Amino acid sequence: MMQWIIPLIFILVGFLAGIIGEKVIFNRIKSFVIKRQIPGSEIIFQSLHRMTFIWFVLAGFFWAILSSPVKPGIANVLQKIITIILLYSVTLVLARLTAGFVNLFVQRTEGVSTSLLSNLAKTIVLVLGTLILLQTVGIEITPIVTTLGIGGLAVGLALQDTLANLFSGFYLVISKQVRAGDYVKLDDGHQGYVTDITWRNTTIKEISNNVIIVPNSKLASAIFTNYHLPAKEITLTMNVGVSYDSDLELVEKVTIEVAKEVMQEIAPELIQIEPYLRFHTFNDFSIDYTLYMRVSEYFDQRIGKHLLVKKLHKRYQQEGIEIPFPIREVYMRSV
Repeated sequence: MMQWIIPLIFILVGFLAGIIGEKVIFNRIKSFVIKRQIPGSEIIFQSLHRMTFIWFVLAGFFWAILSSPVKPGIANVLQKIITIILLYSVTLVLARLTAGFVNLFVQRTEGVSTSLLSNLAKTIVLVLGTLILLQTVGIEITPIVTTLGIGGLAVGLALQDTLANLFSGFYLVISKQVRAGDYVKLDDGHQGYVTDITWRNTTIKEISNNVIIVPNSKLASAIFTNYHLPAKEITLTMNVGVSYDSDLELVEKVTIEVAKEVMQEIAPELIQIEPYLRFHTFNDFSIDYTLYMRVSEYFDQRIGKHLLVKKLHKRYQQEGIEIPFPIREVYMRSV
């Protein structure tokens, strides 16, 4: 019984060291580094979450096996199990790091990221890590790779729709026809912001907060409008009519002033792009014009028109500019 005391001590020390390392040392280093705002530090610490505890525990078990009186054959098996767990944990950390830095890179280049690329990178690292792990513990991987190749052909034939969505997702991401964060309108009338592109579908969030799920293959072959390409900025157009008695020079001057006020509120970064209007129709009751004004993105058209209607109505009243409405004079003839 005495010969098991030292192995048990190693196991207990491993557990205590893991708890102290995870709860105290790891968290303090994490807080210190994140406060310094070192790029990528949050990804690294998220990838190492719980791994400090696992590695200390594995070290405790490893030294316990070396100091225990178990037979060499059993000791070798236990050491292989510990090696497998250790290599898999390292593979998992590398997969998390890869996915995190792929997301960070895409966010810095595109402004937003999609889970398709990060999940692909994570899967590749896990597969390669698993193959290396099997090779390390003495399992021949060549037959496995061959079997996966043959089985992959059969699986590919059985999962044609899934693979079509997967490759369509890659096509959408690589071609940059649609990206996470873009505002799109589908040919069936649905519209909203693209929130994510996964291996199977694209998620679109409507303004009403509803979510539309579109298979990647459907979106890749659909006719849709991307209001964020080639740039987010869009021209707001609004049709207005003024009375025939109006001074059109004054109308133009006042309208441009109001449009600039609205731009200052909702799109100050575009204020250097002058709004303008064009008169185009002698209508039955009014002279009609169209106002053209730049806004930051598609959705800003709503608040832009809202503000324009309020401010134009108030300013036109102050300037004595009339916005006419249809009037009919009815003459009754007595018989």
